[in-house]
Amino acid sequence: MLMVLLWRAHYHKEDFLLKKCRKDLVTTGDFEKVKQKLEEMNTWLNRAFKETSFINVNKVFEPVKKRDISSRKRILITGGAGFVGSHLVDVLMKDGHEIYVMDNFYTGRRCNIEHWIGHPNFALLHHDVTEPYLLEVDQIYHLACPASPTHYQYNPIKTIKTNTLGTMNMLGLARRIKATMLLASSSEVYGDPVQHPQKETYWGNVNPIGPRACYDEGKRISETLCYSYYSQENVSIRVARIFNSFGPRMHPNDGRVVSNFIAQAIKGEHLTIYGDGKQTRSFQYVKDLVRGLIALMNSNYSLPVNLGNPDEYTIVQLASYIIDITRSNSSIQFLPKVKDDPQRRRPDITVAKTYLNWKPEWEVKKGLQETINTNF
Repeated sequence: MLMVLLWRAHYHKEDFLLKKCRKDLVTTGDFEKVKQKLEEMNTWLNRAFKETSFINVNKVFEPVKKRDISSRKRILITGGAGFVGSHLVDVLMKDGHEIYVMDNFYTGRRCNIEHWIGHPNFALLHHDVTEPYLLEVDQIYHLACPASPTHYQYNPIKTIKTNTLGTMNMLGLARRIKATMLLASSSEVYGDPVQHPQKETYWGNVNPIGPRACYDEGKRISETLCYSYYSQENVSIRVARIFNSFGPRMHPNDGRVVSNFIAQAIKGEHLTIYGDGKQTRSFQYVKDLVRGLIALMNSNYSLPVNLGNPDEYTIVQLASYIIDITRSNSSIQFLPKVKDDPQRRRPDITVAKTYLNWKPEWEVKKGLQETINTNF
């Protein structure tokens, strides 16, 4: 909050000082004293803005598209300091929009978005979505929620609150200001699927009391909330069911299979596989995912959409690829199977192709190489 206040105070300094001047004049009536006080405040604001480490007036930013007010959108991204959110921020900032990032930094990291801090089109809101927030925007990308099992199982109650209270707060905001809200849902709504590949019409196979339920059922109730607000309050909603994603800015210790394998291979440790390794996953590079999210937001399609790469790999295949790419001497170690671990995952992306004209462009091996070169 201090960062936002200082940013606003600097870029709207004249209004800020004028309001202060009027207030003090009414209170004291001493013009000279008020003038001296305002000059001191002006000096302090300039010094604070220049000397504070998170804002640098001489900072050089990446070029952004110039837009007039009619085409420039005000966009809120919850969880915008996270892995996926920060890549979404980059694309939308470069496209010339005004971006508000809301994050409580439970799993998000400031270094992911630090290169935009201080830009006049960017504001960082250190806030938890489980608490209400008032803001005027045109679009809301609701990405806030821990996505790796390690993080969402660490505090399952917090995970449930983020998916329920957090989603309700964002839907309530969207209703009040008539914004479009995109929910970052998950392929976990399908649970351990019986249908393969998974279509959006599949209702899923989820254990409601298992260790993954806080996230799986949390995303399912998030979707239910979206469609309840859509049918009852006419809120404009979009729902993206995101399959396994990877890329730069993944935290090396977040517990997800791609980051785990890369970190273990680079260290020369065993690549640990839970179960026999025959379970399958479909992995998409983060740049493809971001393209899909933006295409969905700006479409007129309001039903759920799978966003994922339909290329399917066993976990053993993925481990072998990463060992080869990193030229590691690591071997594979098999550990006991994790409870409720889905055995097969592969999206049917017919809806995304048909209504969004979207499909993945990055091959998994190319994406893995880019991730290793950038992140590790």
